[in-house]
Amino acid sequence: MNEIRRVCVYCASSTKIDPAYFQVADRLGRLLAQRQVRLVNGAGNMGLMAAMANAVLAEGGEVTGVIPRFMVEQGWQHTGLTELVEVGSMHERKQAMASMSDAVIALPGGCGTFEELLEIITWKQLGLYLNPIVILNVKGYFDPLLEMFAKAAKENFMSSRHTGIWKVARTAEEAVDLIYSIPAWDPSVRKFAAI
Repeated sequence: MNEIRRVCVYCASSTKIDPAYFQVADRLGRLLAQRQVRLVNGAGNMGLMAAMANAVLAEGGEVTGVIPRFMVEQGWQHTGLTELVEVGSMHERKQAMASMSDAVIALPGGCGTFEELLEIITWKQLGLYLNPIVILNVKGYFDPLLEMFAKAAKENFMSSRHTGIWKVARTAEEAVDLIYSIPAWDPSVRKFAAI
C-alpha cells in the first residue's frame, strides 16, 4: 500500500456546471481529509477547486494552494487555505504541485485541467513523475479523452504499455482506493518512450 500524505487534484474553476460534479468534489475532499491526506490544488476561489478545498477544510483537513502571482493580483485566490504558495508562472505552479504530491487525481475541467493532466502523464511516461495518476471520470466526462488515448496507442503514437500510466475511477471512493493501490511506476520505462 502506498504512503499517501499529499494529493494533487486538478479540476475546474467554472461555477456553471452540473451539481453532480460539485457533489463528487465535495465527497473526494471529505474522504481525503478523513484519511489525513493534505490536498494540493491551484488555490482558486471558485468552481470545483474551491468546493473541494472547502470540503477538506470543513472535515478538519489541510489544503495547500499553489497560485501564480498574476492570479493573486486579480483576486482569484482562495483566502481560507491552510497554506498559500505564490509562484511566478503557470509553469512553476505545475512543477510545485507535482513535486508536493504523492499522487494526482483529475476531476472534470476545461483546458487548464486537460493541460495539467496531459503534462503529468507525459512526465510519468518519461520517468519524471512516478506516483499514481487517477482520472475520476464523473458522468463519463473523460470518455472522449480516454478514447483518444486508446486511438493513439492503437495507431502507435504511444506504446500500449503507456496506457498503464493512469487508472480510471467512477467514484470518489474508487479514486481514493486507487491512489493507495497503484504500484510505483518504474523509471526505466523512459526507454520505451520512443516507439
